[in-house]
Amino acid sequence: MTPVRGESVQLAVEKPAAGGRMIARLNGQIVLVGGAIPGERVTARVERVGKGVVYAETVGVTDPSPDRRTVVAADPLCGGCLYAHIDYPRQLDIKAQVVTDAFGRIGRLALPSAVHVIPSAEEGYRMRARLHVRGRRAGFFREGTHELCDARQSRQLLPSTCDVIDAIGAALVSLDLDTSGDIDLSENVDASNRVVCVDAGMKMNARVRERLVAIDGLTGVGPDASVTDVIAVEGAAVPLSRNVRSFFQGNRYLLNALTAHVVGLVPSGGDLLDLYAGSGLFSVTAAAVRGVRVTAVEGDGIACGDLRANASAHPAVTVHHLPVEDFLERRRDQPGVAIVDPPRTGLSRAALDGLVRLRAGRVVYVSCDVATLARDARGLVNAGYTIERADAFDLFPNTPHVETVAVFEAGPTSAPPRR
Repeated sequence: MTPVRGESVQLAVEKPAAGGRMIARLNGQIVLVGGAIPGERVTARVERVGKGVVYAETVGVTDPSPDRRTVVAADPLCGGCLYAHIDYPRQLDIKAQVVTDAFGRIGRLALPSAVHVIPSAEEGYRMRARLHVRGRRAGFFREGTHELCDARQSRQLLPSTCDVIDAIGAALVSLDLDTSGDIDLSENVDASNRVVCVDAGMKMNARVRERLVAIDGLTGVGPDASVTDVIAVEGAAVPLSRNVRSFFQGNRYLLNALTAHVVGLVPSGGDLLDLYAGSGLFSVTAAAVRGVRVTAVEGDGIACGDLRANASAHPAVTVHHLPVEDFLERRRDQPGVAIVDPPRTGLSRAALDGLVRLRAGRVVYVSCDVATLARDARGLVNAGYTIERADAFDLFPNTPHVETVAVFEAGPTSAPPRR
């Protein structure tokens, strides 16, 4: 019998699912339950019933896991806190299990070795954030809602960053500004640069800008504001600047480790193709420390502006501003290594076909979504590639998100990349 919304049910929690919930079963039906840990018995309240799946939230724990934290200060539904009830070492184990399961279930692939997840400090790790403004408050959204929650209690941001957010809220109150919109915030590793950009919906005017510029701890305001980091890899110090609106890897504690890992997979000399190059984190650093000739491709105009500026000191880097699919349609030269770091949706079919057609000797796939990575891994393997390893980086502690770096080596022949 299918449960109904609001009903309380008893569940034995089996294993993690991608996205933050855990898998249980009720009368043979799959239940995705939030706030639980594999191995627990819990009481859960049904939130909704989908096609073949029940969604529920833990309201009581009958048989708790030894990995359940006794005190959780954060709102569990505030963005960045879905795993906050789980001891950190167990979070890493769960994420490794999610990665392995996705490759097996979606990609139908067995990984050659166990996945190791590189840990992060849990507090103050985040360098980029989008703050939502409703009325005279600024904060994060609670999961699946437009309800504001306090960014400070999530512990993702530095205390000094939270002070700036509080000052922004105070400025909205003093200006008697009742508005709705978003504020993009970006800072560098040591937080010596911290900038914000207010979206058009908030009607930034001279009066608002004047108040924001005066906030202690902000070094820039507006769409042209930027921050600069120095990437330390293999004894080199590589300066990189980025616009407040540009995508960039967001964990200050793992930025150098992730970059060193990816760049370390590029042999010295030879040719590197960097697709979805962003501001040049991998391409510019590889040119600086590995002595490779780099072709860097980025479709976003703002990020490509950063890329051109960062590559200007490195003649070995050639920048192309166009969609990856368009570039691959024209490209014929075979690179020694291709790095791909696509958005959460993964490679489009045209991008995957074009990548396979180039026949790079090695493909290094950097992914923020293990489901689309596993799907694309199946396509690469069908085209004659072999998966050599997969490593993970916990860029977002206390959340279900994990960054995975998978390495594929070309075989002697290729075939169409069936998914």
